[in-house]
Amino acid sequence: MQANGAGQGQESSELSCLNSAQNGESSSAGGTHSNGLLSSTDNGNSVGTSNGSSTGPGSGTSATASSSEVGSLKKKKRLSQAEEDVIRLIGQHLHGLGLNQTVDLLMQESGCRLEHPSATKFRNHVMEGEWDKAENDLNELRALMHSPNAIVRMKFLLLQQKYLEYLEDGKVLEALQVLRGELTPLKYNTDRIHVLSGYLMCSHAEDLRAKAEWEGKGTASRCRLLDKLQTYLPPSVMLPPRRLQTLLRQAVELQRDRCLYHNTKLDSSLDSVSLLLDHVCSRKQFPCYTQQILTEHCNEVWFCKFSNDGTKLATGSKDTTVIIWQVDPESHQLKLLRTLEGHAYGVSYLAWSPDDTYLIACGPDDCSELWLWNVQTGELRTKMSQSHEDSLTSVAWNPDGKRFVTGGQRGQFYQCDLDGNLLDSWEGVRVQCLWCLGDGRAVLASDTHQRIRGYNFEDLTDRNIVQEDHPIMSFTVSKNGRLALLNVATQGVHLWDLQDRVLVRKYQGVTQGFYTIHSCFGGHNEDFIASGSEDHKVYIWHRRGELPIAELTGHTRTVNCVSWNPAIPGLMASASDDGTVRVWGPAPFLDTQEADGLTENCSNMDS
Repeated sequence: MQANGAGQGQESSELSCLNSAQNGESSSAGGTHSNGLLSSTDNGNSVGTSNGSSTGPGSGTSATASSSEVGSLKKKKRLSQAEEDVIRLIGQHLHGLGLNQTVDLLMQESGCRLEHPSATKFRNHVMEGEWDKAENDLNELRALMHSPNAIVRMKFLLLQQKYLEYLEDGKVLEALQVLRGELTPLKYNTDRIHVLSGYLMCSHAEDLRAKAEWEGKGTASRCRLLDKLQTYLPPSVMLPPRRLQTLLRQAVELQRDRCLYHNTKLDSSLDSVSLLLDHVCSRKQFPCYTQQILTEHCNEVWFCKFSNDGTKLATGSKDTTVIIWQVDPESHQLKLLRTLEGHAYGVSYLAWSPDDTYLIACGPDDCSELWLWNVQTGELRTKMSQSHEDSLTSVAWNPDGKRFVTGGQRGQFYQCDLDGNLLDSWEGVRVQCLWCLGDGRAVLASDTHQRIRGYNFEDLTDRNIVQEDHPIMSFTVSKNGRLALLNVATQGVHLWDLQDRVLVRKYQGVTQGFYTIHSCFGGHNEDFIASGSEDHKVYIWHRRGELPIAELTGHTRTVNCVSWNPAIPGLMASASDDGTVRVWGPAPFLDTQEADGLTENCSNMDS
């Protein structure tokens, strides 16, 4: 691989590989083995091995070898640029493992070298703390660099390490001389020089290391220094640190990104995966299978929502009740915790407080009340109604957990405290759905004008953010506040970027008329999107793909709401007009043999 466009032309042929078989002459005489450089040569012929037998003079090889054998040897030794790069990457990795003799043999036999001799010398001087020699090495490296100005930055890093090591050793006068006589004249990064000068006041070495956030004199800090210095050198001169591991990690991450069903926490460590096989996730590991059917409601179930900590599920129904379910942390089974009764118009929307202490329940369009319940005690803290003419159908908590906003399609838009006292109101906004952003100031509201606007209750300003061509029946926002997921009448599910104010994607498959259906983000890193549908199904998409990756059947009437557990990525719930709540999880019985037989390869997605 060619990194940063370096290592081409003359520099590549000079620095990356010394191919003696191509030019028929020795690439070096008396070279060292250090860091994988070419070893010495004998009488102008490269010393190498092939299948354990020597090819140099005196090896027993016939002096009358045919010209075809010579030609075959030359052809074998001719390496492409990509092959040279791979050899150098392997050599660097082996060197990092301490297998230096193996590296020497690899470089010797391939005709390549790990890095330029000047870079090797520079590396050794840095690691040995010979700062004057390392500084002189920079002059040799200057001609090999694409940006000569980088020399100043590299020199600054060297002198900074030299300065800190003098201070740690108690050589204050020498450190002061470096600061005044060497660092300051560079006229580079004066702010950092001021910070460095403050370290002169450190009373002992531990204080210095703590304030400078520095490991102290020794191998660790010098290796970190080398990593920084290498970024200024072309890869043909000195490879970037741990380059092979970086490439392997990128390959693993790319496979995970392209995996349709990957729903586990990303682990950047290569030790957590096998490099011998492509990354594969089975659909059987995904929440596509009915794990439990909750039938305690006796009428249509309009809403469901997991608590923020994932330990509870709240469901609201036309039967006037809210049921709180407890999630078993081991089996992920749900059991009835308590029932909250008395919602005369039914419950069509629920919102957990940020700390999950309270739950607010709202009713349908003709409901002028909302209920604020203490979930832990089961007590009704507040039953709020400003006017019998109101319609309070949606609610959203302020991140501080002390306020909430509520509203409806008859023009009500209130901000209230936990006792239901009115703090602020916004006139003339016919609210369909609400969401409070993480900054605690902006409130997003979809209205009857097919748009989402941002409202600031502090300075009483508002602005348009999203404009659709059809009614927005509901919306939800990602945890980072960047993306909004809209259920749009007759159109389906749309993904918007709230920062750039652009429509990102339209998801296909779902049947959406004029019923209010609530979709959700879910899975690790919120990589997935789930929505109910009027065709009795639950649809799941990968966020980056327009086509569904799963269609879940089982409900017998419209699926009104889907909620993905924020703490358990393999757990999801759906509420339906058929009076049931279905809990979805991975396939229940999947032994190793069955997994091997049923594993599906992950396919690529359209971006």
